[in-house]
Amino acid sequence: MSKLNIGIAGVGGRMGVMILKDILGRDTTMVTSGLVRTGSNLVGTDLGTLASIEPIGVAMTDNPKACFADADVVVDFSLPEAIEELAEAAVDQKKPWVVGTTGLSGKEEAILRAASEKIPVVFASNMSLGVNLLFALVEQVARSLDDNFDIEILDFHHKHKVDAPSGTALTLGEAAAMGRGIDFKNSATLSREGVVGVRTKGEIGFSALRGGAVVGEHAVMFASTGERLELHHKASDRSIYAAGAVTAGLWVRDKSPGMYSMKDVLGIKS
Repeated sequence: MSKLNIGIAGVGGRMGVMILKDILGRDTTMVTSGLVRTGSNLVGTDLGTLASIEPIGVAMTDNPKACFADADVVVDFSLPEAIEELAEAAVDQKKPWVVGTTGLSGKEEAILRAASEKIPVVFASNMSLGVNLLFALVEQVARSLDDNFDIEILDFHHKHKVDAPSGTALTLGEAAAMGRGIDFKNSATLSREGVVGVRTKGEIGFSALRGGAVVGEHAVMFASTGERLELHHKASDRSIYAAGAVTAGLWVRDKSPGMYSMKDVLGIKS
């Protein structure tokens, strides 16, 4: 199979640079475009410079349609406010789109779903193999344990992360709710403050910690009166997310329109 030409939306960010280096380090992939925000001082700069290597002859752009036009697949770790413009470009160019951007609003998620009716979209709050296995395990445990086991979810990230709870934590909560057969929005308590009263049976609680340079840690606790089961995942290097995103790009290259997850990419059965 020929090399996959990948574009990167949000290439100027920390994850964008990690994805760039992952693509350049593989024999099966090439980077053919890099998108930065409008007016960025990186526009026109060679992507090789960003990766701290020799120029590769590909300059960064702030034009979404150009980014998609030059690529077979675009991997997106930009910002939620860019989703609408990127969706328009993806559909216009009829290119697969891998989205790892977190903190999306209901409207922005709806834009993704609408785009997936016309192009293949892989959307995941976290693209690491271990975390996606954790999603499946949480769903299975929640299905096996009744609501005498309270569910609490903890996420811990670096001080620069802007959304809380994290997208990964929310997806863990959704997995738990699916396992229990309950509605996530009606059972989730995203934060607690003041006199909150007795814990509601069936509640899925969240706590978010932010500080230092923590890449990402998540824990799901199932606590009953006499015992507690804890499932943990700790990331020590962002390269796991970049590797997962590029793997998703390779997988989605020949797929039909639809909304896919990393469970689909990795063949994980619920």
